[in-house]
Amino acid sequence: MINSNAGADLDPPRSSQKLAEGQASPASKRQNRRAIFASALGTVVEYYDFAIYGYMATFISSLFFHSKDSSAALLGTFATFAVAFFLRVPGGILFGHIGDKYGRKAALSWTILLMCVSTVGIGLLPTYFTLGIWATVLLVLMRCLQGISAGGELGGATAFAAEYAPRKHRGFQVAIVNVGSNAGSLAAAIVALVMTSTFASETILEWAWRVPFILSVPLALVGLWIRAKMGDTPQYDELKSSGEVAKLPLTAIFASHKRSLVTIAGLAAFITGGYYVSSIYAATYLQTEGGLPPQLAFWSTCISLVIGSIGSLVAGRMSDKFGRRPVFFVGAGSGLVLAFPLFALMSSGSFVLAMAGHVLLFLTVAITMAPSFATYAELLTARVRYSGIALGFNSAQMLLGGTAPFLCTWLIGLTGSSVAPAGYFMFCAVFTVTAAFFLRETSGSELRVD
Repeated sequence: MINSNAGADLDPPRSSQKLAEGQASPASKRQNRRAIFASALGTVVEYYDFAIYGYMATFISSLFFHSKDSSAALLGTFATFAVAFFLRVPGGILFGHIGDKYGRKAALSWTILLMCVSTVGIGLLPTYFTLGIWATVLLVLMRCLQGISAGGELGGATAFAAEYAPRKHRGFQVAIVNVGSNAGSLAAAIVALVMTSTFASETILEWAWRVPFILSVPLALVGLWIRAKMGDTPQYDELKSSGEVAKLPLTAIFASHKRSLVTIAGLAAFITGGYYVSSIYAATYLQTEGGLPPQLAFWSTCISLVIGSIGSLVAGRMSDKFGRRPVFFVGAGSGLVLAFPLFALMSSGSFVLAMAGHVLLFLTVAITMAPSFATYAELLTARVRYSGIALGFNSAQMLLGGTAPFLCTWLIGLTGSSVAPAGYFMFCAVFTVTAAFFLRETSGSELRVD
């Protein structure tokens, strides 16, 4: 049960003077801009790497899963997609520990490096027809490494940005970092669109499928260079200089932040399950259920991501002005009400109607995403902020995000209904609406140090 006092279990400040000192060293506007840019850029790189697997799913299923049944092969591909999400929680714990104990910068640099190695590794793998079942095993291993990396990325990047952002603009500025995840998925969708528009399917299956994965190298190098130039946040530096960095952040979270963790997981339900349904899985859905060719499916995805990103920035601004809770209700509530009619549009066979349904479906998630990570940061203290966001958010990712494409594909097969995924979309929205109902409003509050 999500408690209405979620967030009230925060560690009390050691003294009022301590809290004042924690807020008395605001970053300059230049430092603030650099922090937001570094956080967002790294998230772009991470989510390009993580999303490109989903967008290439129909090709990967033919290359790594030997089955005469195309649906079974696709289920195998999405099962491998889901496996990575079960490693996000250990990844969040690992990088959360590094970020809270040794600094946000160190953790965020390692997440990019690990993601790059695993993504390029997928692009260099021999296929099933060359190596047999071991090719599938290696693919799963690379996806596991991606999951570990992703588990430490978005939570850390948003914690980093939130600790630099002024409280009156925190929702908007952290939303910029969230848009980085959309931008990464958009970049992956554009690459997939170019690939399917430029090469015949036979050529893609022969060798061109590797190109999107190998493109991770230059993206990662830029991200590493940017993050190497940034320093840690003033709040972490204060904790370090005073010797109050948590020795075991995970223990500290469960000792005094359990309610906040449950609240974060509930609020994250729709932006995890809903996100992977409306962005990653939707490209496959438009092809298999909507009858659209790959090029049009990826066009729809690109347009949805662009409009959703704009909507997310606007919603982030609104969360600073009107509060976090109203924006959660608008976004997740709309997803709950509109899911079935929007999936009906997406499976109509008309590109215009399908794209309209797709755009609106993703927009409900994008609006909900806007206030999410700023809220998470406001529920936790600096001693455990990285670990707390990573653990709460990735718990929802593990249970609802990675399983979304698999379950949606399975639901269609089980029910024979093309709109069956709407039920899963609504299921995720219910959790977030419930969590928002019991949430204590956090907009405009100061971030606690200890």
